[in-house]
Amino acid sequence: MKIICVGLNYRKHAAELGDAIPEEPVIFLKSDNALLINNKPFFYPEFSKEIHYETELVLKVSRLGRHIAPEFAHRYYNEVTVGIDFTARDLQRKHRAASLPWTLSKSFDNAAPIGKFVDKTVFKNLDSLQFSLRINDKLVQQGNSNDMIFSIDTLVSYISNFFTLKIGDLIFTGTPVGVGEVYINDYMQASIEDMELLSFYVR
Repeated sequence: MKIICVGLNYRKHAAELGDAIPEEPVIFLKSDNALLINNKPFFYPEFSKEIHYETELVLKVSRLGRHIAPEFAHRYYNEVTVGIDFTARDLQRKHRAASLPWTLSKSFDNAAPIGKFVDKTVFKNLDSLQFSLRINDKLVQQGNSNDMIFSIDTLVSYISNFFTLKIGDLIFTGTPVGVGEVYINDYMQASIEDMELLSFYVR
């Protein structure tokens, strides 16, 4: 199982990080040890002092596929949820400054919490999905898939040109503006539309 992630897929998020708008999708991977399920707590890692949340829509691949045409991409996923791309921002900043890979800042243990998956047919239009994150009952981040630079189906097609998509692979589709820090004892609740699909504590 692969966890495939998309960076800088919302213009305002790229701006808040001081990055240029990408001309093609920015892709990176998280290892399977990063997966955190069943609303288990996230334990703040000792190697970082600046962990940021990045709330994202997440797809689950349902068919084996490679070189998928954009018009057929919708056939390769049936379920969607919301997830958090936890980032050790202090490590990422250090590594980017030295032109080194992001891996340690993105792929550490439990850095990819995901919520309960929902059949995509529950939603009227995947290209206009509202999602949000609340911390300690305060709204801290919200986005809509219609603001993506690269749409969901565009991402599935693009990724399949480099990686064979396998059943059960996960695709994190990018985070909107509004990322920020988490702290020990924070309670996090993430939703799509009015459906809360993920909730857990930071410990």
